[in-house]
Amino acid sequence: MIKLFVGLGNPGTEYEQTRHNAGFWWIDQLADQLKVNLKLEKSYKGLVGKTAFEGQTIWLLEPQTFMNASGQSVAQLAKFFKIKPEEILVVHDELDIVPGQAKLKLGGGHAGHNGLRDIHAQLGSDQYWRLRVGIGHPGVKSEVLHWVLKKPSPEHQAAIDECITRTLKAFPSLCEGDTTQATLVIHTSKPPRPKPPRAEPSSPPIQA
Repeated sequence: MIKLFVGLGNPGTEYEQTRHNAGFWWIDQLADQLKVNLKLEKSYKGLVGKTAFEGQTIWLLEPQTFMNASGQSVAQLAKFFKIKPEEILVVHDELDIVPGQAKLKLGGGHAGHNGLRDIHAQLGSDQYWRLRVGIGHPGVKSEVLHWVLKKPSPEHQAAIDECITRTLKAFPSLCEGDTTQATLVIHTSKPPRPKPPRAEPSSPPIQA
């Protein structure tokens, strides 16, 4: 069961619309849906919201430490409320996935993502869940920093927005610990086409 939903990004108006803030966008929309107000909690170095789902306390968190120190915020809240790494979902931008798609995974490396790198270090574990929201790759490694700190094109922004709306539908399954169903929702980039109705077998002719 996921008890702590974390979105990664950078604080400040100059970063609000940049690709690196895709995790913030996801949490913002979740907070709107749940009617949860995110408030700055200095003890946890982040914007924090609290709600309940099926009798379970659920936390929303947007670290305000800047991306490279995201783990400080995550670890402080998780340790205080005794939330295990496997009960944490971190939503972040992913270069290796095209805009409009997302992937859910448990554990693994940080792939050079500085936010995940610090969360690894502060939690002392990589066994937390990640929701990787695709932002695409500029095609050249030297352009990556500029790419993530830049506003997406209108086409890419529309695809990312649609992806966030779709993947938020996995929230109940994530809270319930049904990661199989959550994965199905998250990994389906477009709703499957409905199957055509089965043709009824024709009745044999009536004999006179």
